Amino acid sequence: MDQDQIAVGMQVRYPRTGTTGAVVSLTTIRGDLYAEVETTHLLYRVDQLIAAEAKAQTGEEEKQDIRTILEKEREALTRLDGSQIETDNSCEGGG
Repeated sequence: MDQDQIAVGMQVRYPRTGTTGAVVSLTTIRGDLYAEVETTHLLYRVDQLIAAEAKAQTGEEEKQDIRTILEKEREALTRLDGSQIETDNSCEGGG
């Protein structure tokens, strides 16, 4: 992204890690422009960022996403006969 294309409040994405968030501030260090991203509060070089679509999520949508994830995890732990697979978080790899 070019320096003249970025502004405070703009949604950006750092493609190497997938970090996405709004630009909180812009800072010049040793001639390079850096943007602070709200989700991590880290500085990213502006030429390494890309514009991201704003994804405003309400609390209700967020709760629904969590419910969907939990349902999928429960389904993954259910056998075909409907019984639950026992998971005690131990590793039975033997070694």
